[in-house]
Amino acid sequence: MTTNLSSSPLPRRSFLMLGAAGMLTGCVTDGVTFPSIPGSSGPLSEADAAAGIRAALNNGVGSAISTIGVRDGFLRNPQIHIPLPGFLQDMQSSLGRLGLSGPLDRLETQLNRGAETAVPRARRIFINAISSMSINDAIGVVRGGDNAATNYLKNRTFSPLTNLFTPIMSNALQEAGAIRTFDQLTASMKSIPLAPKLGADAKTDLIRHGVQYGLDGMFLYIAREEAAIRSNPAKRTSEILRRVFG
Repeated sequence: MTTNLSSSPLPRRSFLMLGAAGMLTGCVTDGVTFPSIPGSSGPLSEADAAAGIRAALNNGVGSAISTIGVRDGFLRNPQIHIPLPGFLQDMQSSLGRLGLSGPLDRLETQLNRGAETAVPRARRIFINAISSMSINDAIGVVRGGDNAATNYLKNRTFSPLTNLFTPIMSNALQEAGAIRTFDQLTASMKSIPLAPKLGADAKTDLIRHGVQYGLDGMFLYIAREEAAIRSNPAKRTSEILRRVFG
């Protein structure tokens, strides 16, 4: 059957096939079944299915932000806690054995605080990315597994989201004091004989590291919400979610 990518219901022959089947409660297009529910207006259109996928992702973004975009959302969460990048983590470990890792420990805390601040500010970035998902792409996601929508969003948007999220994270790290701490650390290392020197790109690497972990944490929680919507009827809090995932 040829897939209709308009927002109108599926072709008339789909309804004729459904009528002949009698007991069927959904419509099928391109190998994907879109269910209907008792008392609904009829089988789902492709636009309905796409709207359901977008709604699931929007719910996931909202849930993620409310969970991790708060104080200690990253810092006290072992699943998404942001460690220092490797070049600083090694230094932190070595100095820790001497009881001298205080500045680096503080930097690690501020890095997590930066992510907690940046995530809510990125809401519009995620919403815009979701709204730009085409009907054809969304329909392809319907046939996927528990995290198909999240994986699609991540695969298609991670690079542009990284570019957009980077200045947000940089500003958040500045507000959290991480940039100031890093600059002080860099200056102090220069005066310590045999201490490792931080290269010119070290600050950029720190910001990039925070962005990577911040986005990974977001997508982890978006995926959890999508899986819950697919498996738990109580999570389908709108009519479109009940129609698509019911």
